[in-house]
Amino acid sequence: MYKKKILILLSIFFFLITIIICLKLYRNTDLSKKNADEQISEKSNSNTIFNVEYYAKDAENNEFIIKAKEGEIDLNDSSIIFLKNVNAVIKLNEKEKILISADFGKYNNNNFDTIFSKNVLINYSEKKIKSEYLDFSILRNSMIISKNVIYTDAENILKTDVVEINMKSKDFKFFMFDKQKKVQLINKN
Repeated sequence: MYKKKILILLSIFFFLITIIICLKLYRNTDLSKKNADEQISEKSNSNTIFNVEYYAKDAENNEFIIKAKEGEIDLNDSSIIFLKNVNAVIKLNEKEKILISADFGKYNNNNFDTIFSKNVLINYSEKKIKSEYLDFSILRNSMIISKNVIYTDAENILKTDVVEINMKSKDFKFFMFDKQKKVQLINKN
C-alpha cells in the first residue's frame, strides 16, 4: 500500500512537471512569434531607403542624376525625401557636367528640385564652389548657392554671401546680403 502511494505521488509529480514544461515551451514559442511579428511590423513601417538614385531629363535634354547612401521619406509629404551623403551629376546638353556633393539633401520627386546642405562642393568646368547651402531648381533653371561661399577658378578666389547661376545662359551673379559689404576678390597671380 505504501509503495502504491509513492508510485501515485511520483506519477502525479511527473505529470505536473510535464505540464509545466509544455506550458513554458508553448509560452516561449508564442513570445518569439510575437517578437518576430513586431520586427516585421517595424520593418514595414520604416521610411528609410538605402542607395537611393533619382534620374530626370528636361525638355532641353539636360540630365539630372542624384545618388545618396541613404534616404528618408517625409512622413507628412511623401514627395519629399531627406538624403544623406549626396552626390549629383548635372549633364547640360550632353556636353558639360556639373558635379555636386553634400552631406545632406532634400529632394522633391514631383518637380526634381533639390536642396543640398552642409559641406556642399560644386565642380563645374574649371570652377569650384564651396558652401553650406545650395538650392537647385530645374523649373527656375538656376542654382542659388549661399552660406560661406568660396568660388575658385583658374585666376581668382571670391568670398561672397551668394552665387546665382543661370543654367541656360550660364551667367554667374555674385552678391552680398549686406549692401555695405563687398565681395572679396583675391587674384591668384
